[in-house]
Amino acid sequence: MPWADRMLPLLRTPSITRPLVGEAHDVGADEPGAAEVAAVLDLALLVGELMLACGEAAEDVEAAMLAVARTYRAQPCDPRVTFTRVAISYRPRPGEPPVTVERSVRHPDGDYAGLEALFRLVTEITVGGLGVGDAHRRLRAVRPHCRRYPAWALAVSPGLLAGAATLLVGGRADARAWLVFVLAVVAAMAGDRLSVLVGRHDLPEFYRIATAATPAAVVGILMSFNQLHLRGSVVITGGLYALLPGWPMVAAVQDGLAGFYLTAAARLLKVLYLMAGVVVGVMSVLYVGVNNGADLAAQRGPGSTTNPPLQLAAAILLALAFAVLLNTEPSTLPAVLLNSGAGWTTYGVLVNAGGEPVMATGLAAVLVGLSGQLMARYRGSSALPFVTAALGPLLPGSLMYFGLLAFVRGEPEAGLNGVGRAAATAMALAIGVNLGREVARLFLPAPGAALAARRRGGRHRR
Repeated sequence: MPWADRMLPLLRTPSITRPLVGEAHDVGADEPGAAEVAAVLDLALLVGELMLACGEAAEDVEAAMLAVARTYRAQPCDPRVTFTRVAISYRPRPGEPPVTVERSVRHPDGDYAGLEALFRLVTEITVGGLGVGDAHRRLRAVRPHCRRYPAWALAVSPGLLAGAATLLVGGRADARAWLVFVLAVVAAMAGDRLSVLVGRHDLPEFYRIATAATPAAVVGILMSFNQLHLRGSVVITGGLYALLPGWPMVAAVQDGLAGFYLTAAARLLKVLYLMAGVVVGVMSVLYVGVNNGADLAAQRGPGSTTNPPLQLAAAILLALAFAVLLNTEPSTLPAVLLNSGAGWTTYGVLVNAGGEPVMATGLAAVLVGLSGQLMARYRGSSALPFVTAALGPLLPGSLMYFGLLAFVRGEPEAGLNGVGRAAATAMALAIGVNLGREVARLFLPAPGAALAARRRGGRHRR
């Protein structure tokens, strides 16, 4: 991603000191006219709007907008991104009033196929030879949120994600474990269908995710009242894996580390509301079950690896289901699964060697982030498709379950400890991914990025 490597140092430099030199190709020796500038700003704004709607981090959205504007010599300009709004300002000459245009992004969501298409388009623009009109036509051909998978695959993926999580947490492959797997698949698919039905009434996402959380909890409660010694806690934990807001959590911390505090706060607030929906849906059922004699205690603590080959296969299956839900390009799936397997193997080796699970999660996330950046540079794409789904097996689903169960049992200290460790694990994931990204950017700079990097200074905080 040469354009991203060139633009990031500029973004981290005060706009008044940015060099007014074309970074890619010169469209013309003279300054562009007002009509051309308007078309360029509209193009940059549309690119930023679609990237943000597809789930890209705020800094990379700004980098894409700045790259488009500078390629067509619409400079000096200053892009600005918040959670639901993109804007770009252009100052023609000293003393003339600036031109500012902006757009709203109503429902940012994960769509990594659309994101890859947008990255390819920005690369073509910055390489040269694509006029503004042609770029507009190419952009209109990009269709974000156009699903690359059939309806049955999208319906089955939440179930497979939850089922894989039961094998990941349980670490067993006997007949009872496979029965638990099937029940978790059915419960997660039922929760997904209920969420769709609630969504048809235009209710907020909080109610949809609270509804989706109840079937797994109900099935887990019912499983505890049997003579087969089935582990209902594993089904509930699998349901939590399927509902944890993974990509907003990672994007929020990345935005905060990059200095986009307003956007990071908005993303974190969304994560908190979604987590509150999960907590309401699960805890309401757990409360009824525990007070009626349900045994929902797990046999072992979170973070252990008892059957590495089975758990590795489960981690890869979980990442595959997660990638399908994020609408990842089918051609990207092999790299995602390879990255997921490497991350989970690193985590398992460190935990089995006596490492702290949170520390092991952070180190595994660094590896996932670094390898995801290398894959993205090879493909000329965003790193998120290679990273987010690969982090799915490392999400703190079991830690969250232990915390919720402790609260229901009237053990607030243990509950706070479980929820706190879950939050620490989520932070370790996001920080590890961000560190891997910065290491890749520093040691594999694009040509021409070093000069801009020497001008690095402060940046505007949003």
